[in-house]
Amino acid sequence: MKTSMTAQLLRNMWSYKRRQTDTFKMSEQLKFIVEQLNREPFKKNFNLITFDSLEPMQLLQILNDVLAEIDPKQAIDIREEMPEQTVKRICALLGMLKYKPPGNLSDVSSFRQGLVTGSKPVIHPILHWLLQRVPELKKRAYLARFLVKLEVPADFLQDDIINDTYHQYEELVEGFKTYHKECEQLRTSGFSTAEIRRDISAMEEEKDQLIKRVERLKKRVESVSNHQRMLEQARQLRVEKEREEALTQQKQEQKNQLFQAEQRLLRSEQQLKDLRQAAADANPESLMKRLEEEIKINSYMVSEKLPKELEGMRRTVQFLQKVASEPAMGQADLQELEDKIKEADSQINQLIEKRMMRYDPMDDKLSLYRQQASIIARRKESKAEELQEAREELAAAERELRQRTNQTQGSDGEEVIRGDEMKRLVAKLRSKGTVYKKKRQEIAELKADYGVVQRTEEILKQRHDAVQQKLQAVEAEKGISGYSDTQEELERVSAIKSELDEKKGRTLDDMSEMVKKLNSMIVEKKSALAPIIKELRSLRQQSQELGQEYEEKKAQYESCAAGLESNRSKLEQEVKALRDEMAQKENRYHHINTMSQILEMQIQRAAEEMKAYVSPDPQEKKKAMREVYMKNISEQELLGKKLREEQKTVRESHSANMEQVKMWRDLEQLMECKRQCFIRAKNRESIGQIIQEGGEDRLVL
Repeated sequence: MKTSMTAQLLRNMWSYKRRQTDTFKMSEQLKFIVEQLNREPFKKNFNLITFDSLEPMQLLQILNDVLAEIDPKQAIDIREEMPEQTVKRICALLGMLKYKPPGNLSDVSSFRQGLVTGSKPVIHPILHWLLQRVPELKKRAYLARFLVKLEVPADFLQDDIINDTYHQYEELVEGFKTYHKECEQLRTSGFSTAEIRRDISAMEEEKDQLIKRVERLKKRVESVSNHQRMLEQARQLRVEKEREEALTQQKQEQKNQLFQAEQRLLRSEQQLKDLRQAAADANPESLMKRLEEEIKINSYMVSEKLPKELEGMRRTVQFLQKVASEPAMGQADLQELEDKIKEADSQINQLIEKRMMRYDPMDDKLSLYRQQASIIARRKESKAEELQEAREELAAAERELRQRTNQTQGSDGEEVIRGDEMKRLVAKLRSKGTVYKKKRQEIAELKADYGVVQRTEEILKQRHDAVQQKLQAVEAEKGISGYSDTQEELERVSAIKSELDEKKGRTLDDMSEMVKKLNSMIVEKKSALAPIIKELRSLRQQSQELGQEYEEKKAQYESCAAGLESNRSKLEQEVKALRDEMAQKENRYHHINTMSQILEMQIQRAAEEMKAYVSPDPQEKKKAMREVYMKNISEQELLGKKLREEQKTVRESHSANMEQVKMWRDLEQLMECKRQCFIRAKNRESIGQIIQEGGEDRLVL
């Protein structure tokens, strides 16, 4: 009784709270919708009262205006459109925008009916959802114009022209996806066209300046004797340096590869060692024992724990459904339920007191055993839950390990550290942990010292303040108050001035050194760029020549490839025709070969039959098919003759036999008639005897 009342109370409280929550959510939705409609680009100038008092047609028009902001094609006056067309158009756009109605509007027919009638519970959630994500929905509506594929029936796709056109359409859609992604990446990359233009103009100016400097340096170099030889030597030096850098980089890469190979070898050896140890330690008894334990655990989970959890969840769902289906309750109903709960509590307490008064030692012992059993069951359930949590954590850790492994292999091409290397890292972390603990202890000691020093500082400050007060009193007595403050201020100003002078001197020295360094760097860069720029001109000319040659070779290649492609297609057709012809010839050959084998077998059987027929041996003659068939024919003739004789005998005796059958039937009818007469006579005698006995009884009376 108490449980049912408590459940009823909880259901009512739950429904009351849910109604309050729904009311609060609806008010928040209305506030958000009104705020968004009053902003750009709608500018509706609504408040909560005017928006809530809108007619259904006006509410539908506002919804259509919001949809028109997302997709300009929806800019239509709904008064000029049929309601069915309006609902169809709005539903199609909402489906394209992936809008999902709330749980209580999951029925499509009720949702459509709410749109037709302009129901507020239907339109308000739509407006709230749309106004929350207008930019995102604009982008989705724009992309849907190009990405929503046209549905072409399969019968039409049988046509080659339509099929090719549809494939071209799909390729264009995929190309649009690629270009849109690139455009989004460029938009989010942080680059702007104005900055790029400024960078290009600055680079062009630097290029012009470099060209001028190169020209000046070229004029200076031409006046030097053997300048060509010097330039050639500088070029060779640069080439050798580049080669040296490439070889150094290659050497470093090979070292890295060697190190990675050694690490993989160590990990493989460690895995092999672990596998061997596991194989050595594993025996059939331990494996069977482990499997039995796993089977017991899994059977307990399947047969006891999981069904209990499932049943508990079902009861919870049923309880929540009952709570949700109950109507709302007022304060008076709640007060009445609370009074009933108090009354039920008092009754329960009285029953408990009566039970305690009727104390039974046997019940006490049984309760002790029950407690132990319940404790063991709870421990079992807790261990099962811990095991399930551990399995889930293990599965999650394995998934995370696989993800990290895939990420590492995809990024660097290396594997995750395992085995001895992981042990070394753990040991290193432990050593660092001990160092961290020591440092933390030192920090704690320093903090303690800092507290002592801080306290000392406070004491000294107090003493200093006392001394300053005494000094000020003495200065006031002597008539020179403020003398010590002025002296301290003068000392501080002089110290600041000396520091500034020192900084100025250091700054001037640094600036002069910086100017010298910049000049030397400029000279070095000029001397280094001179041969590069000269070489760049020749390389540009070579690049132009190679580009022209590349275009010519490309045209030749394309023409040659087109010719080879046409020849290849012709050869493929010829090969296909020859293969079909070869398959037909091969089938014909197999058919003829089979027929020849059948004929050979028939000829062989005919030869054997002839040999047995002309043989003088009577046993061989009996084996001949002719003799066998003749014997069978003679036997069948004798059997037919015998059957004809039997047929003749049956025909001759048929009439006599039929008469005899008729006589037997008449005899049977006669005997049946006699039997019936005998039964009737016997019945009459028994009736007469009964009547006679009845008459005698009457006479006696």
